[in-house]
Amino acid sequence: MEKDYPFVVIALIIRGSNDYGVEVMVKVGIVGGTGYTGVELLRLLAAHPDVDLALITSRSEAGLPVAEMFPNLRGHVDIAFTVPDAAALASCDVVFFATPNGVAMQSVPELIDAGVKVIDLAADFRLKDTEEWAQWYGEPHACAGLLSEAVYGLPEVNRAAIREARLIANPGCYPTAVQLGLLPLLENGLVDHQRLIADCKSAVSGAGRKANVGTLLCETSESFKAYGVPGHRHLPEICQGLNTAIAGKTEGKVGLTFVPHLTPMLRGIHATLYATVNDASSAKVTQAALQTLYEERYANEPFVDVMPAGSHPETRSVKGANICRIAIHRPQGGDTVVILSVIDNLVKGAAGQAVQNMNILCGLAETAGLSGIALVP
Repeated sequence: MEKDYPFVVIALIIRGSNDYGVEVMVKVGIVGGTGYTGVELLRLLAAHPDVDLALITSRSEAGLPVAEMFPNLRGHVDIAFTVPDAAALASCDVVFFATPNGVAMQSVPELIDAGVKVIDLAADFRLKDTEEWAQWYGEPHACAGLLSEAVYGLPEVNRAAIREARLIANPGCYPTAVQLGLLPLLENGLVDHQRLIADCKSAVSGAGRKANVGTLLCETSESFKAYGVPGHRHLPEICQGLNTAIAGKTEGKVGLTFVPHLTPMLRGIHATLYATVNDASSAKVTQAALQTLYEERYANEPFVDVMPAGSHPETRSVKGANICRIAIHRPQGGDTVVILSVIDNLVKGAAGQAVQNMNILCGLAETAGLSGIALVP
């Protein structure tokens, strides 16, 4: 049962035990495995204790050994790309899309109808409003009917819904760092939700694996710049998530100033977040209270590390790991709370979070295949 499919496909068999101790076997495919998020997904799944890599297909790379394109996979992935075949997707239980924006939405409805569960690492299903999606991504949405069903895959918020989902929209890298940093304050109504600032820095790999003058070594090395100040595609995604957090608790929507920056490093996002304490909350929101608030909010989250008071997390402390490290400050006891949130944009900001979602979706241990320690230096 094989038919042509126009994209890169990687099919895997995942064997393990679910949360109830029952052995499971989940057949998985990946569409778009030649970009940075695709190879990161391969790296994580190749090291997954319960994964058997069965098939990798690419129309343009057919016959090329995967390890020749990605030498880091030598000894871990020993098969070649083959001609794309849609039957491999239709026979899967779960399919990842690691494709550019606008690709997944063309194919997902057919997969859903076939009973396949989908995790999209692009932005096709993150925004619920079709007009807003068209405004930010420059084209009409191809399957608007699935937007209301798609579950936003931030496990620290939507774990229960992820377990029951057919379609998961994996969050963006900036939105992951920003939301995890601000959620405890907004959920408890401690800050002015209309005066939020997210000052964020991203590594060059966030721009993707493509030829672009702006991301050449000579253009980015020893330089630092802001971009997308008038508006960035991740802004509506962040606001949508934060608005959900305050829904029914306060009036009005969040007001967020989001300024991304490009930094001359390969991996990592550093989000410096600013929030103004409400007058009514000022006396009780001490440094100690903030520390306790964050520690309790994320106490049972395996991939969020609230650091000791006074800490300054570094991007290198999360390099290659599926972890978000957070530190909270209230400088000089003033009315501004400063949250420092760091992630690896390719792991917790993309492929690692996708694997985390897969584990939850399939009833596997949430940490399976994601226990790697960050690389230093």
